[in-house]
Amino acid sequence: MEPRFNLFDSPTAAKVAKRFYNVSSVLEQSTLPKTLRELVQLRVGQINGCGFCVDIHTKEAAAAGETVLRINLVAAWRHSTVFTEAERAALALAEEGTRLGENGVSDETWAEVRKHYDDDQVGALVCLVSLINAATRMNVIVHQPGGSYEPGMFDGMAN
Repeated sequence: MEPRFNLFDSPTAAKVAKRFYNVSSVLEQSTLPKTLRELVQLRVGQINGCGFCVDIHTKEAAAAGETVLRINLVAAWRHSTVFTEAERAALALAEEGTRLGENGVSDETWAEVRKHYDDDQVGALVCLVSLINAATRMNVIVHQPGGSYEPGMFDGMAN
């Protein structure tokens, strides 16, 4: 697949991408573990069919120390035994927050998230799910393919 368009060739889109990266980098300062953030973003990328995001977040999860087994089972997390209750709550929020048009985020999922995460972490999870959904949509619209990402590749975009 060839990309339809390079967003960095558009001055406006390039400015948005840089600001988007800076906003998302704030989440690095949260107390949510990096591996959890990567697994949540991986699941959203899978749901939205974003090869570029799946590429990024599988590689970043591995670089952060996540196991191959857990990375491979994210797509089937409901039918696996390798995720904690807290991780399962975050993955459920990722799924329901991505599929808002179906039923929104259920009260049951919200209660599980509140049970396992403090206010700052809940806020970080909501922002994380929202931001990765925006990123996946941009990449899918322009057919940004996966396969060429290297961990840390975007670190130079800050500021």
